Amino acid sequence: MPAEAKRSLIEPGHEHLSLSRQCELVGLARSSLYYQPRGVSAENLLLMRLMDEQYTRTPFYGIRRMTAWLKGHGYEVNHKRVARLMEAMVLETIYPKPRTTLASPENRVYPYLLRNVVVARPDQVWSTDITYIRLSRGFVYLVAVLDWYSRYVLSWEVSVSLDVAFCLEALDRALDKGKPAIFNSDQGCQFTSQPFTERLLSRDIRISMDGRGRALDNVFVERLWRTVKQEEVYLKDYQTVPAAIANLKDYFQFYNRERLHQSLGYRTPEAVYRGSAG
Repeated sequence: MPAEAKRSLIEPGHEHLSLSRQCELVGLARSSLYYQPRGVSAENLLLMRLMDEQYTRTPFYGIRRMTAWLKGHGYEVNHKRVARLMEAMVLETIYPKPRTTLASPENRVYPYLLRNVVVARPDQVWSTDITYIRLSRGFVYLVAVLDWYSRYVLSWEVSVSLDVAFCLEALDRALDKGKPAIFNSDQGCQFTSQPFTERLLSRDIRISMDGRGRALDNVFVERLWRTVKQEEVYLKDYQTVPAAIANLKDYFQFYNRERLHQSLGYRTPEAVYRGSAG
């Protein structure tokens, strides 16, 4: 690893600490340090940036609407290309739609348990999701685990691929802090995988999964992604993966500990999660 990357994690004068110890101190998985941006053509990166920002504004835009929007702005694309890019960006349109993809047959899909459920306390419901985070010359994926009641971000991880490993790292870090009664996710292969569901079942945690095409079943994580992108990602131009990780780390600390939420009575997520008065 380049010396610059090592120094970016710790205060000057402590470079003698091992990488594992440095990662432990800043709360990151060591594998995050070796991530490299995915190679994508400049044209596709531009389209993905535009689509990401438009989706954040209008999450009900499906493939054909997004195609028409891009064409209206002078970009010659067809719906097949837009579909491929939206799939790569894990964009889930918020409206019921035909079932066009199938879950892995060996993975069990669990029913949605939260319809008409009143969430009245921390650790009653946690949820997770994955989103696309742009870089100046590539992109990465971000996963987070959120407590529904308090909006507290229990953990997060970054990866260049949609492999289940980074989702497991985020889940393990969250479970080190507590245990929910119900854990909700979408039906993505990462969350239906046996290693992921076994982590939950072994702790007697009930598993809930969104219906296909119903991103609003996980509405609080969708709102988190919109907030993270509008208040952090779109205001900056991450040049490298370590830079993205460092900036996201600072933002999530701010989000949890300082950002006042109107829906929480102008308290912070951490104050509500910890049961503090303010």
